[in-house]
Amino acid sequence: MAPPATCLEVVGPGPLTTVQDLGRPGLGALGVGHSGAADAPALRLANRLLGNPESAAALEVTFGGLEVVAHGCMTVTLTGAPCPMTVDGRQVGAYGVVWLPDGATLRLGPPRTGLRSSLAVSGGIEVPPRLGSRSADTLAALGPEPLVPGDRLPIGAATGPQPGVDVVPVPLPEEGDVALRVVDGPRADWFTRDAHEALVADAYEVTADSNRVGMRLSGARLERSQDRELSSEGMVCGALQVPPSGQPTLFLADHPVTGGYPVIAVVVSADLPRAAQVRPGQRITFTRRSTSPTTGARDD
Repeated sequence: MAPPATCLEVVGPGPLTTVQDLGRPGLGALGVGHSGAADAPALRLANRLLGNPESAAALEVTFGGLEVVAHGCMTVTLTGAPCPMTVDGRQVGAYGVVWLPDGATLRLGPPRTGLRSSLAVSGGIEVPPRLGSRSADTLAALGPEPLVPGDRLPIGAATGPQPGVDVVPVPLPEEGDVALRVVDGPRADWFTRDAHEALVADAYEVTADSNRVGMRLSGARLERSQDRELSSEGMVCGALQVPPSGQPTLFLADHPVTGGYPVIAVVVSADLPRAAQVRPGQRITFTRRSTSPTTGARDD
């Protein structure tokens, strides 16, 4: 089969680069997770800068390192974690529209802050959709595989004019401790009062054993008030599930749709993009928000 006329060829994917759009909402009852961009506002912004629909697929780059070659001329932009970016060795900026001529090489260094960047292309990445989405679900192995050298990603035709913005001023991902708001989870009553107090009193460090599925946290042990077994039940993005170790796991975009450990709390949906930018070694503090978890977290 002939290669696509306009495409990005992957020279090096960095630690992890996947194709992501806004995911597969509404299929949790069928056992299909939402997936999609971990930092959805960054993806939406990148697409708006290029005149794409906000739902167009782009590349989610984890901690930089991506190198691609353009086959055909195109425009690109980078949002989310601000990686140093070069085109044929010339420094170009994030959060603005960049011209990528035919044959040019684009390289991303490690970001100064944050963890995940969205690299969008005018026309969008047009890999074949699966169940209505082009997103790679790394837990379910659904959608396109994580990128490897030699991959060629087809680029679609532009669907609308670019808005004519040179660069957008946006807050950078946070350094230091990151505060996330939580509401009580569906099994909050399975934990002791000391556990609830410890959750919001002490900072939790994000461990290296973290990915798009979830962040394993290290900090105060959260003790249960009940030791009985829990049947599998539905999970949402932002759930803080506590296994027998007492160390919570914060579920992210590729989380499972069910789980067998109690959920003490749920991070509100508005804070999930910030959570997706927290690096291993940073610390998270939780603050309580008095609202229902069904209104504070995105449901699948």
